[in-house]
Amino acid sequence: MKNQGFDRVPRSTTIWLCNLVVVFLVVASLAQPVSGQMLPNAKPEEVGFSAERLQRLDAAMQQNVDEKQLAGIVTVLARHGKVVEFKTYGKKDLASGAPMERDTIFRIYSMTKPVTGAAMMLLYEEGRWQPDDPISKYIPEFAHLKVFKGVDNNGEPILEDPVHPPTMLQLMTHTAGFSYGFGTSVVDKMYSEKRVLQSSTLQEMIDKLAKLPLLYEPGTRWVYSLSVDIQGYLVEKLSGKSLPDFMRERIFEPLGMKDTGFYVPPEKMDRLATLYRVNEKNEWAPASRGDTLGLDFSKQPTMPSGGGGLVSTAQDYLRFAQMLLNGGELDGVRILAPPTVRLMTSNHLPDKLLTGEFGVGLQHIRPGMGFGFDVAVFFDPAQAVDITGKGTFLWDGAAGTWFWVDPTDDVVFVGMIQRMGGGGVNMQTFSRAMVFQALVKP
Repeated sequence: MKNQGFDRVPRSTTIWLCNLVVVFLVVASLAQPVSGQMLPNAKPEEVGFSAERLQRLDAAMQQNVDEKQLAGIVTVLARHGKVVEFKTYGKKDLASGAPMERDTIFRIYSMTKPVTGAAMMLLYEEGRWQPDDPISKYIPEFAHLKVFKGVDNNGEPILEDPVHPPTMLQLMTHTAGFSYGFGTSVVDKMYSEKRVLQSSTLQEMIDKLAKLPLLYEPGTRWVYSLSVDIQGYLVEKLSGKSLPDFMRERIFEPLGMKDTGFYVPPEKMDRLATLYRVNEKNEWAPASRGDTLGLDFSKQPTMPSGGGGLVSTAQDYLRFAQMLLNGGELDGVRILAPPTVRLMTSNHLPDKLLTGEFGVGLQHIRPGMGFGFDVAVFFDPAQAVDITGKGTFLWDGAAGTWFWVDPTDDVVFVGMIQRMGGGGVNMQTFSRAMVFQALVKP
């Protein structure tokens, strides 16, 4: 039976209505956030920057490449949730001359740690753990950890029970007593001999650690450690999913981080930046497997490293960092609640550890700069003698990648490079100085 009402509508009106519906649907689709897209752009002056003064930032980055301090760089600067600059400099691969591209994939190493921290905070929101809980509540293998107290006359280690068991808060802040195995201490040598970081699975890593002593009494020192790899194990145990699956389902896919993961698929390998180290002749040389901390990014690892196993792009990491700056939300997708992000990015170190004697690489824990849950935090920038705003949190990676988030000035900066072994400019402090000299309307 015909629809009499519809038949009475003139054909021209019907066509007009159909076109109107099409236009409406197109506009509605454009209004929806597109997963993985870049944040909206803004001219520098629209968000308080001087375009002229930002040229100093660009020139300084290019100078690092021209002077062969760095092979290549990708940087992205955002304010008020809008991209002010997205720049590339130098080469992705020196041998072929392939230039850096905006979608170049980098080994981000310890910039993995804040992502693992966010995964742990997701589980915190589900009531799976509390900061004051002993770690052994979730890892029974750690119930009888001892503390190294020196060696006896026969050169044998002296081990004692800890004053108190290490807690989850201490695990999240590198104060639980664990080490990394890179140092010269007796305990570090034990880590190296047991090949803790070379374990085939996270469970094997835990089993090895359970038989090794803590380097120091929990809470008495800040020592950069594989605490975040232990967190990766906890993510798996508390969630019932593998660490790669949990991060992909709960963080990467919701945020549209389409190029972030624990390995680079074959179809994306040509986008992976070649990793370099400066040799004894002060020449660029491709990094060896030993230089790369033994990580193989060509396939899914059997022991995914929550402390340093991810690859990512500047655009992907910007989305993660902007989510944290927004209080846990991006493009209408909420990952964490604002109070949870605040807990993660607040300083949790006592004053007795903020002495300047602790740190790693170019980062030094000191008055005004402490540590939250897997990120360093400027809780008093003036006291720490830094130009950034109060509450700025940050971290970097072994190949030089870095990021910082300034909630006071609503600024995010992500930098990606490919230099192992340190040396060159401290890009963290350098980039903050160059960005803020251009911020004329805070």
